[in-house]
Amino acid sequence: MTSHNNQPMTGTAGGPGVQETVPGVAASAQLDRAAIWVLVSLSLAALLSSLGTSIANVGLPTLAQTFGASFSEVQWIVLAYLLAITTLIVSAGRLGDLFGRRRMLLTGIALFSAASVLCALAPSLGLLIAARVIQGLGAALMMSLAMALVGESIPQEKTGSAMGIIGTVSAIGTALGPSLGGALIELGGWPLIFLVNAPLGVLAWLLAFRFLPADRQSAPGIKPRFDILGTLLLTLTLAAYALAMTLGSGHFGDLNVALLLVAGLGLLLFIRSQTRSVAPLMTLSMFRNPVLTTGFAMSSLVTTVVMATLVVGPFYLTGALALDVTQVGLAMASGPIVAALIGAPAGYLVDRLGAYRMTWVGLSAMAAGSGLLSLLPSALGVAGYILPLMILTAGYALFQAANNTTVITQLSSQQRGVGSGLLGLSRNLGLITGASVMGMVFALGAGVSDISSARPEDVETGMRITFGVATGLILCALSLAAAAQIWSRAD
Repeated sequence: MTSHNNQPMTGTAGGPGVQETVPGVAASAQLDRAAIWVLVSLSLAALLSSLGTSIANVGLPTLAQTFGASFSEVQWIVLAYLLAITTLIVSAGRLGDLFGRRRMLLTGIALFSAASVLCALAPSLGLLIAARVIQGLGAALMMSLAMALVGESIPQEKTGSAMGIIGTVSAIGTALGPSLGGALIELGGWPLIFLVNAPLGVLAWLLAFRFLPADRQSAPGIKPRFDILGTLLLTLTLAAYALAMTLGSGHFGDLNVALLLVAGLGLLLFIRSQTRSVAPLMTLSMFRNPVLTTGFAMSSLVTTVVMATLVVGPFYLTGALALDVTQVGLAMASGPIVAALIGAPAGYLVDRLGAYRMTWVGLSAMAAGSGLLSLLPSALGVAGYILPLMILTAGYALFQAANNTTVITQLSSQQRGVGSGLLGLSRNLGLITGASVMGMVFALGAGVSDISSARPEDVETGMRITFGVATGLILCALSLAAAAQIWSRAD
């Protein structure tokens, strides 16, 4: 096997490699064992970052009571973490490219674990939010570098399976967070929802230190250069966009418009800085590759739809189907459970049948599930909601494994960190956009400004319109997949 640049891949100290000159069962068995432990360490990092998001949500009512704060104030416990990841994930990937992915992943795990302890010890809401920002920085390093390390630590023919396993673990973290968080609060109070990350973080750090391949040494006399101006411009641009999408609870005002204008100006300044920088944060020429560009765009589109299920689902289940909180939780959990079950098989299918084919299968399943979500619930009730949600989520798991594999294998070794960061950024931008835009579509479809006061028939209408729009977004993603295939063949 050869790497992306057609150079033979060899083993490195501390981790797996491919030894073309040493065939045989023993070598294969040794590679398999090493690859398993690499995957365990990277999967733990993925688990921690996803758990950090979902486990905090369930504690918001308790935290509001503890600190005497309003719900809008304690929401920043979640928003601060998400904003930190969104604004820093590309820069985190670039740091890995420059200073060593193993080294920076270990730094990210350590930051995340230490910040988790600070969260648990925080005496005020302000300090808790500040600690969550640090925790988000650690999560950005873990999220961007875990996929990049798959590309250089796992044989290329097993990349899809590895991506599927990491996706499975991430889905488990998302699904486990609310129930685990609730149990921990009952057991010992809200600090436990943050302290639980510390022992997991220590274990992840030890495994990564022991089994991940050593970073490649830079050529003598060459000092890594980090694009500080580009990093600041990109961070400010992404922060302005994220705040525009999150402030105002989905109602756009003058502040939201102003922030979007700032984001647009920041993007133009960032692009100009990258064309003039000696050592740019990202090489803009990589976006000339249609497979990469469409991969990032499709990722944003599909996560926008996934977020719609999380935003619209609870209102529909309570407002139209009259379910109680426990029943809503069970219905909503069906999606993450399917993602957890289908993740590893999805990766296997990508390796066996090809990433492009599985991208089509995944997007087609998402389109079918989204279309059925606009039609079946009103006719079949809860079953009509859960079945399409499971189809949509299974399609998303297939798409994620295929798209991540396609993007990572298209990147050169020097670009994998920033490329993985861009993948993470595209997903987060989709989630932020979905929470805001699809929430507004739902409210407009229902014909009310406050969805909690809508009549059941209005909620039904809003549901149909929202997932009609969502189906259109998936069809756009399918068109991009077809276009990328045509362009790549033309090249």
